[in-house]
Amino acid sequence: MPDSIAIVEEPIDYTALTEQVRSNACGAVVLFMGTVREMTQDKQTVALDYEAYPEMAYKTMQQLIDEARAKWDVHLIGIEHRVGHLTLGEISVAIAVSSAHRSEAFEAGRFLIDRLKEIVPIWKKENWADGTTEWEHPGITAE
Repeated sequence: MPDSIAIVEEPIDYTALTEQVRSNACGAVVLFMGTVREMTQDKQTVALDYEAYPEMAYKTMQQLIDEARAKWDVHLIGIEHRVGHLTLGEISVAIAVSSAHRSEAFEAGRFLIDRLKEIVPIWKKENWADGTTEWEHPGITAE
């Protein structure tokens, strides 16, 4: 089974994504899920809106998978990012990585989410409780 990349409008099925990367050859599967949180620094979030440039996003995510494979001995990788309007607690991104050993899966997973946020053309609009909004662009992140 090959690696998988998806940009979806419906809720992310993280169980299915995890199952896609599982293998009897692997002793580790790591799943990262990014969710909509209520507080960003001192501002209250009510929702997020995500937009993507799909053709470029798919290409860039494949580049990240290729980079991860060059650095770590991983078996399968799955990346899903949601677009559209998301409310508190909803999953915006999921990354699953399988490998023979946990260290490679953890390191590759962290690399993938960190680089995804830096370079993949997916934009996030914060909808604040005070009625204002703010766009966040790749490479400019609020922790």
